[in-house]
Amino acid sequence: MTAAASERPCRIALLGNPNTGKTTLFNRLTGLRQRVGNYSGVTVERKVGQFRHGGREFFLHDLPGAYSLAATSPDERVAIDYLCGRLKGEEGRPDAVLCVLDATNLKRHLFLCLQACDLGLPVVVAVNMVDAARKEGLELDLPLLEKRLGVPVVPIVAREGEGLDRLREALHGAVRDQSRPTPGSWPGVVVEGTARLRLLLPQNARGQATDAELRRILFDADSAVAERLGWHKEARRAALEQARHLLRGGGYNPGSAEAVILYQRIALLLEGVANRKAALSEGLTERIDRFLTHPVFGLAAFFTLMAAVFISIYKVAEWPKGLIEAGQGWVQGLAANALEGSPMLSSLVSEGIIAGVGGVLSFLPQILILFFFLSLLEDTGYMARAACLMDRLLRWSGLNGKSFVPMLSSFACAIPGVMAARTIDDPKARLTTILISPFMSCSARLPVYLLCIGAFIAPVFGPTVAGLSLFAMYLLGLGIALPTAWALNKFVFKTKPGALVIELPPYRRPRARDVFWRMWLAGKGFTVNAGTVIFALTFVIWALSYFPRPDSVAQNIRTAFRAETSLAETSLAGREALAAAWAAASRGLEGEEAVKAALASFAEGRKTTPAAVELAAAQVAELEHRTASAYLEQSWMGRAGHAVQPVFEPAGFDWKITVGVLASFPAREVIVATLGTLYSLGGDVDEENTPLRERMAAERWPEGTARAGQPVFTVPVAFGIMVFFALCQQCAATVSVIAREAGWRWAAASFFYMTVLAWIGAVLCQQIGSRLG
Repeated sequence: MTAAASERPCRIALLGNPNTGKTTLFNRLTGLRQRVGNYSGVTVERKVGQFRHGGREFFLHDLPGAYSLAATSPDERVAIDYLCGRLKGEEGRPDAVLCVLDATNLKRHLFLCLQACDLGLPVVVAVNMVDAARKEGLELDLPLLEKRLGVPVVPIVAREGEGLDRLREALHGAVRDQSRPTPGSWPGVVVEGTARLRLLLPQNARGQATDAELRRILFDADSAVAERLGWHKEARRAALEQARHLLRGGGYNPGSAEAVILYQRIALLLEGVANRKAALSEGLTERIDRFLTHPVFGLAAFFTLMAAVFISIYKVAEWPKGLIEAGQGWVQGLAANALEGSPMLSSLVSEGIIAGVGGVLSFLPQILILFFFLSLLEDTGYMARAACLMDRLLRWSGLNGKSFVPMLSSFACAIPGVMAARTIDDPKARLTTILISPFMSCSARLPVYLLCIGAFIAPVFGPTVAGLSLFAMYLLGLGIALPTAWALNKFVFKTKPGALVIELPPYRRPRARDVFWRMWLAGKGFTVNAGTVIFALTFVIWALSYFPRPDSVAQNIRTAFRAETSLAETSLAGREALAAAWAAASRGLEGEEAVKAALASFAEGRKTTPAAVELAAAQVAELEHRTASAYLEQSWMGRAGHAVQPVFEPAGFDWKITVGVLASFPAREVIVATLGTLYSLGGDVDEENTPLRERMAAERWPEGTARAGQPVFTVPVAFGIMVFFALCQQCAATVSVIAREAGWRWAAASFFYMTVLAWIGAVLCQQIGSRLG
């Protein structure tokens, strides 16, 4: 190897089965020097970290966990493509492969390792959890295994950091010396079948394909390796049948030939390597599992635990979220005071920039709390048991038991729920779970429910029906989500429900360092990736709601309101105080505190009464609210509301409700503040605000409409609004997170589907409800 080659950075592929501690090892080796993204052209997560050893830089690529290199799923396809140097956006084959094995289950985990060794790359084997093997009474002769494999075999305990220095040295040596595994012998019929495939390959691919890649095609009829070589399914069918006929002639079933051959080789490799000292009595794992995997007691324990997790996400997050929102309000107040002389700049900084940053940070507590619990459940080994318990309940829809936790988490917030789907190994089940998680009624929908139920359901039907209505909104999302999952798996992904195959690891004590590390990575990933999109969308919505802003709007409102209030106020003191208020407002002093200061200054000089000052201040506040409402109506957002309103006409939505729907895209709960502004009450109202409920109840359709003079808000309309928000994906943060986890194509499809479904639900509520009276 030349000096220049020896100095260049090395690329190491980290390969292993799920539950081998691969991610823990990756974090231990790379520390903070890692980045997360997606592989080019696919939605599989790409994790790359760096470390130095022996004066050389190593880039560690954490490949998706896999049980084999069959390359039928996206995760397996990424693994084999990367190892063969055929992955788009990557520079050829890696310099070496680091295979991680579980010391307590060497027989099964060596299968993937031998497949990697067959590719002809330098290989280093890390045997993890040797401490657990010792506790189980296993004696491992790893030097003997190293001799038989012909590659370095390093015992480690990734959780404790044991053996990592020796592992780094082994990787450095493997790359430096280009030491490759001892080639395993294949039966003659496999060699003949491989040669037959090479002869029948397209001419341009014969010189590119390696024998290892041809064996992948021979053993895996649907392998993506053939597609990478430009050999499409129809074209290779006859050739593959000829090669597989040779396997049958040698007594092998083509579908299981590789497993039979490799497990025979594994049995020889492990002979004398793994010896159990004595038969052990029932261990702690078995005793705990008798209760936690019980069909009755296990489910009861699981739902109790999940309830505690759900309540924690929902309740514990309120305190830090409240602090973030309070801090946001305080900073907004400072910005408004500092930029008092420039209303547009003040609104930009306060309602655009600060609100955008605050909107991103407000989701962090729920995400961090969720990943705290997920890390605990995964590290202890309980998550695999929970998946088994829930698998039977979800299997009919094409999901597996691992989908339950993300779905449950989405009742608090869809964002951590979508991110929690990372724990699902099956790519199609993961994608389905991501797409249905937003149907769960998150906490952001609650203000909409409470506003509509409190204003229109409870006064008519009483508290019992009101409570049942709230419960029905939470059930609605779940009732739509599972049939949607069934339809996706039946008609889109075309997967058949199957039994969940999962390894139950022994129970282990979680390490605080690993738990908080995962929380950090989840929070960082959300803030950096999804946060930038959320911030940008918040800024866009602010601009659409603020511009254009002609002075004539404020002048017209001020003139009309001044005439109205001057006629109503007859006392000299009241008129003088009001005149001072108009003077303050005309100088651009917006905000209640500025007006009060101007009136107080006037009152000291003119001896007017405090009551008159208070009355004038209230009138100026009303003026500001009316002006804000008028500006919002004529803004681009308001104009869009008027333009789109005919689409929502069948649902009974007027232009104000439509503006609220459009403006609430950054976050659903924004509709309450938007309606407060449109009804001239200011944007600081909440769902319990009595004046807002009263004005909504008093709202009538204007002249010139088919419903002229009739109430806008009826019971069917109230239910329609709730159903619309229950089913619609009115959350920019969720859309951006789905785009990050699954790609923009699926994010757009999800948003479109849920919006159409929500519109249909709202229309049905109005049309059926109005006919029932």
